[in-house]
Amino acid sequence: MLGQLHDLDLHLLRLFVCVVECGGFSAAQGELGLSQSSISQQMAKLETRLGYRLCSRGKGGFRLTPKGEQLLLATRGLFESIEQFRHQSNGVAGRLLGEVRLGLSEALDPAVLQKVAEAIRRFRQRDESVRIEMISAMTGEMERLLLQQRLDLAIGYFSKVQHAFDYRQLFTETQHLYCGRGHPLFAQDNPDLQALHRADKVDHSYRLLRNDEPLQGVPGSACSQQVEATLTFILSGQHIGYLPSHFARAWEDKGLVKALRPEELSYDVGFYLARHRAQVPGEAQRAFEEDLLAAFG
Repeated sequence: MLGQLHDLDLHLLRLFVCVVECGGFSAAQGELGLSQSSISQQMAKLETRLGYRLCSRGKGGFRLTPKGEQLLLATRGLFESIEQFRHQSNGVAGRLLGEVRLGLSEALDPAVLQKVAEAIRRFRQRDESVRIEMISAMTGEMERLLLQQRLDLAIGYFSKVQHAFDYRQLFTETQHLYCGRGHPLFAQDNPDLQALHRADKVDHSYRLLRNDEPLQGVPGSACSQQVEATLTFILSGQHIGYLPSHFARAWEDKGLVKALRPEELSYDVGFYLARHRAQVPGEAQRAFEEDLLAAFG
């Protein structure tokens, strides 16, 4: 039975909530950065300190016990109270304090960066003393950091399958299919679809598959997680692949890449402002989100 709460207890309770939200020990490994055996040991330590069993894990899968269900509700209430206390105590005398952590998708259009800069300008005109941390990362990495509550907000091309997040669409980005100089399709004004299906395509590890996305299911021998790497494959003249039109424009102007049947094979990707709905935003985070939404209109 727990007496006075210590930092260790809070650490173990956060681990417990993460395991439940991920659906088990194995699924929580990536989010916690721990091995399954280490997670199991820490869960056992929490059960020992509490004096009762929290979950069953075996052939039937991961399930909370009735007492585990009650502890989950109590723990979420505890963390919400801690966050509310932290943010309320930071907002003394109406001054915004603390920090805002923002994630940005890679290779954004300069016009988008200008709008983010406008949001920062608006925010800095408030009565505030806030540290703003901004990182540029791939979408999968931003999702991981949001789940770990190591980011407050993130702007990216999210698949919207993560039910733990709230999403607000900010803008769309057009994707064209490109080939590079030296590719057999480069000299063709209107290559036929069979030739395009035969061409070696760059695959992406993070996909936004939609019913209307062109060339679905076309395999490729190249794989990329980043826009710059996709461009490199295309510049080799051996692969075709999708790039944001704003990113490829400078390379088009140099005559090094060419859009393939853009009227038919291009598509738009929605970019969203995402945040973890279980993370209680403080005054600074709420104000910065308001300024971002205002800057994007």
